[in-house]
Amino acid sequence: MTQDINFIEQCKVAKENGRLPKSIAIIMDGNGRWAKKKGKLRVFGHREGINSVREIVETSSEYGVEYLTLYTFSQENWKRPEKEVSFLMGLLLKSIKSEVDALHKNNVRVLTIGDLSALPEKPRQGMIEAMEKTHNNTGLTLILALSYSSRNEILDGVKEIAKQVKDGSITIDEVNETIFSNSLQTAEIPDPDLLIRTSGELRISNFLLWQIAYSEIYVTDTLWPDFRKNEYCKAMMNYATRERRFGLVSEQLKQNI
Repeated sequence: MTQDINFIEQCKVAKENGRLPKSIAIIMDGNGRWAKKKGKLRVFGHREGINSVREIVETSSEYGVEYLTLYTFSQENWKRPEKEVSFLMGLLLKSIKSEVDALHKNNVRVLTIGDLSALPEKPRQGMIEAMEKTHNNTGLTLILALSYSSRNEILDGVKEIAKQVKDGSITIDEVNETIFSNSLQTAEIPDPDLLIRTSGELRISNFLLWQIAYSEIYVTDTLWPDFRKNEYCKAMMNYATRERRFGLVSEQLKQNI
């Protein structure tokens, strides 16, 4: 059966052949449903989901992924029950403190996108310290999307460009895709080659709307706490079998046009 296939070994070969994605974004979904299936509170699923994060970060480094963006907490998530939000913020702080030394030791650089100022003081300061500590690392770049809204990011980018046009820094005719991309929080981060969503939901959920224009999309029914190394390699191997055309046709790609 499919679940018995060792995708880990396949990934090793695909890495050697340069077929694996370099920039991956993940919508980590299903913690609450995972806990409910086990007759436990939602927070139990969030806690177990941290173990998946750790394994996916380690696997990303192992297989040469250069950028990994994790949808950690959306702006819409603030509307969840107060107790759950409070637990998530506490879990974020605990995770930062417990993981930052290992991340630093493994040459991982930590960045964030989103409205970091919306976080409570201790998690916010913890994230700032983690970014400062890992700033000079040259391995995997781990981007945590915190209090993130792609629509708001796009609106902020439009406002920034409008301001530059108004003060004469650029003209309206000079505004192009590059200038707009550089106005976003992800200006220094390559667009995702692969977008993964766990739990089987078929929606983007206000995540990297501009950046995923040509990303390959992979959706799995696996809930996030069960999404571990073999499942991750399965997603990367699915990517490795695809032909990325960027609006062209196969014949053009074969002719290197």
